[in-house]
Amino acid sequence: MQDLYTASKDNQAFLHARLGLGHDQLQPFKASISRWISPDLMKGQSVSVSKAKKAIADYKKAIGHSDGIAELSIFYCEEAFGFLESYSMEDEGYFAALIRMYERSLEIVSSLAPDERMIYLERLDKLRSRGRNVGWAIEEAFNSLWYAAALDEH
Repeated sequence: MQDLYTASKDNQAFLHARLGLGHDQLQPFKASISRWISPDLMKGQSVSVSKAKKAIADYKKAIGHSDGIAELSIFYCEEAFGFLESYSMEDEGYFAALIRMYERSLEIVSSLAPDERMIYLERLDKLRSRGRNVGWAIEEAFNSLWYAAALDEH
């Protein structure tokens, strides 16, 4: 078990999440999302949508609580917006992945108990308005998804 634990940070994050170790089991997954979806271009880091999404999939495999998946999915969107608001990007795949992650976030949040939804809905609603700052019809796509989910009617 110790060899498995020391073999990689991914293994450590998985075991911490699975065994409920540490005070913030989401932190390593958030760090990975940030690293890949909002890299430090001045340090020569590159963007990788697939590696950012892998962090969420890894959490889902490790523990898979719906509220944790909602938190990581929304965090992904927030980090992507932070990156897009700081850097000019013309990568259609990045924007398409952001729209899909927002849609996934809405689906996950809609599956939560009504009393658990509110904080997530507030964050998702704020993301809709941030869409106007980045172009690529993000605001329109987010609004369309928001109204199709009809979450504000619940």
